[in-house]
Amino acid sequence: MEAIKMTDVIILDGGMGRELKRIGAPFTQPQWSAQALIESPKHVEQAHLGFIEAGAEIITVNSYACVPFHLGEALYQERGAELASIAAQLAREAVIKSNRKVVVAGSIPPALGSYRPDLFEPVQVKEITQTLFEAQEAYVDLWLAETVASIAEFDAISQVLSQTDKPCHYAFTLQDDLSDIPKLRSGETVEEATLKLCKSGAEGIFFNCSIPEVMEQAIAKAKAITDEQGIDVAIGVFANSFTPIGVTHEANDTIQSMRELSPEDYLEFAKQWHHAGATIIGGCCGIYPSHIKALAEWRDSK
Repeated sequence: MEAIKMTDVIILDGGMGRELKRIGAPFTQPQWSAQALIESPKHVEQAHLGFIEAGAEIITVNSYACVPFHLGEALYQERGAELASIAAQLAREAVIKSNRKVVVAGSIPPALGSYRPDLFEPVQVKEITQTLFEAQEAYVDLWLAETVASIAEFDAISQVLSQTDKPCHYAFTLQDDLSDIPKLRSGETVEEATLKLCKSGAEGIFFNCSIPEVMEQAIAKAKAITDEQGIDVAIGVFANSFTPIGVTHEANDTIQSMRELSPEDYLEFAKQWHHAGATIIGGCCGIYPSHIKALAEWRDSK
């Protein structure tokens, strides 16, 4: 990607899983968004095109559930790499069909379960990340590690992504309770994570898959730290519309409860995030093309 100016707003896509469900794709736990890759790839392409038509300038590969946690160990070993590669190709094909200038972000998801830093195991995480990296690398323009819950997880993923010369961005997931000090799900502070990222050569720090209310404080802290360090990185955000998630969350046990969050409501949060320093804004779980369209129309009016 070209260098991002602080005054610019680049629009990321929204959440693939709930959008697949909305448009009628097969969608059940535990396979989540991977079920459509297996049973109905056309729905994955349709979802990408919906976000592009809404105004997204970056779309994210639908590889989030291509891990043992969602596929199960046997299916992951048999088809995990293949499904991640299919996901990357579908994203690329959607961009070609759209005839728009859209960037494809390869997705590195939590290897061992979302929101659970206590489940982290470095060897397994590196092995799974390596598989997903190799499956997508040929088809993507940049990398986005999503829902990173701890600094240790960031370290493991960044070691694998050191193999690429493409821009690498890391999205940390935050505790869903407001406090004086913004924290990752691990309890480590956003300040600690930002300082670590500044030393890594990463091109972007994001915050994702947490409630909108906790994002502004984290963005402001990251902006202050990167400015102090003299490091030029993009700051991004893509919140969810879930109810708050606790420390013992079991992602495969149930479909997380949603809250009513209109495109207009989400846009008001986005304006706060941009004022705090975010230059890339999109959505995570439960954020649909209608929300992305509102963001894009706001961008175009600036």
